[in-house]
Amino acid sequence: MCIVFFKFDPRPASKNAYRLILAANRDEFYHRPARAADFWGSNNEVLSGLDMEEGKEGGTWLGISTRGKLAALTNYLQPRLNHDARGRGELVAQFLTSDMDSLSYLKKVSAEGHLYNGFNLIAGDLSAEKGDVICYYGNRGEREPVVLAPGTYGLSNALLETPWRKLCFGKQLFLEAVERGRELPREALVAQLLDVLSNDEAQLPDPAIEAQGREYVRPILSKYAAVCVRCPDYGTRTNTVILVDADGHVTFTERSMLGSDPTLWEAVTHEFRLQS
Repeated sequence: MCIVFFKFDPRPASKNAYRLILAANRDEFYHRPARAADFWGSNNEVLSGLDMEEGKEGGTWLGISTRGKLAALTNYLQPRLNHDARGRGELVAQFLTSDMDSLSYLKKVSAEGHLYNGFNLIAGDLSAEKGDVICYYGNRGEREPVVLAPGTYGLSNALLETPWRKLCFGKQLFLEAVERGRELPREALVAQLLDVLSNDEAQLPDPAIEAQGREYVRPILSKYAAVCVRCPDYGTRTNTVILVDADGHVTFTERSMLGSDPTLWEAVTHEFRLQS
């Protein structure tokens, strides 16, 4: 489970404004092995964390490439999983390494969506020459992917912009941080967005989550109904903030929980310029 907030404007009015601001949490079992975000070995074009779960090695939940390809995945909350389904993390990894544009790729994914448990996939092409394009597809929603209009969006474990209370609450915090960040240095904006991602105030009651998750989510609803999820063996393990400015300069900050101790975190920032 994860949550993603993002604002994109392919043609920001100010040179100091950002083409893309994204803030995301990865929620996962603490024992599930993963690698922190870094450029992939011999492929120094792609920057992401990596799932190292046996049988699903190499999948990822969020990443960006120097060529301007961006992808983010959330699971769709469902009471029962098909344990024979394909690993959803491959959907992000395959896009980041492909030559397909985002809309064409999501059309291909939509034809294969039945092979996976429920998911939402954001795919984008960031190009100053062609113009930034961000698309969305969820395999529990409409059959065709959509090209998103510039604006601000929130995505959790239902379809894009489904108004779960924690999503609405977090999106408002995100917008306030972005607004304050207009006058702040980049580092200060990143810090404010990390604060948003760390908010653990449960947004209850929320019958929408309970209805969608049914018996699966009821025992942990008070913990799950927050931007930052915190349960004994499961919760928010990774905060990620991505900023892309008008000149294509990318700041990718990841803050990761160390081991299974929610009081210990480590932050790393990667910076580079888009090739496109």
